[in-house]
Amino acid sequence: MGAGHSHKLYRHGHSPVHALPAHCKIAAVFAFVLIVVSTPREAVWAFGLYAVLLAAVTVAARLPAGFVLKRLLIEVPFVAFALLMPFVAEGPRLHVLGMSLSESGLWGAWNILAKGTLGVAASVLLAATTELRNLLLGLQRLKMPPLLVQIASFMIRYGDVITDEMRRMRIARVSRGFEARGVRHWGVLAKSAGALFIRSYERGERVHLAMVSRGYAGTVPVTDEVTADRAQWTSAAALPLAALAVCLLGWTL
Repeated sequence: MGAGHSHKLYRHGHSPVHALPAHCKIAAVFAFVLIVVSTPREAVWAFGLYAVLLAAVTVAARLPAGFVLKRLLIEVPFVAFALLMPFVAEGPRLHVLGMSLSESGLWGAWNILAKGTLGVAASVLLAATTELRNLLLGLQRLKMPPLLVQIASFMIRYGDVITDEMRRMRIARVSRGFEARGVRHWGVLAKSAGALFIRSYERGERVHLAMVSRGYAGTVPVTDEVTADRAQWTSAAALPLAALAVCLLGWTL
């Protein structure tokens, strides 16, 4: 998979969560998200317990609360959508603070906010405790289609390259006195976007030729094989098993 590649979501540490193999954590998070989605939205207390479970994982991973909360801001667009649902949904209406709100819309907004926030939080914890290279190796270990793993690998590794190319182009525009102030400057920005696409495509061609010249035949060799013992699988399964117990109670109570 090549050398390690750090990312902003990852926080280096030596906690028990960091030490778990990547494929164990991926499977645990996937199972946890499925269980959360399967929980009835009326079981409000269950989502509070899910949040407690994630908080316990955060403590075990020795991650600062601010670090996790800051990265939850990625779901702001979904929050905005959820907040509109009580106003636009149909069905029985409730009057709250002088506003007419749809009862089904309120439940729908709660469903999106609760389950979406828990899913994003679980993903943030996974990314914060697992390096990108190990995530890719974990996906490969879980028998994800190799082509998808390679696409994800190339996307991650060359995303920084494209970002750096955009930075150089912006510096070039600024050094020539350009400053986008209105619609009349959109043409320049459009031409910059076109130039960026062409440069990215050309760089991709050069990278592919370089890989082929070094023996690339459609698969990336794995230099080390990561395995997990029973104790590690048991530790990783603690989160989804606890969530499953909460979900079953949510359906029966």
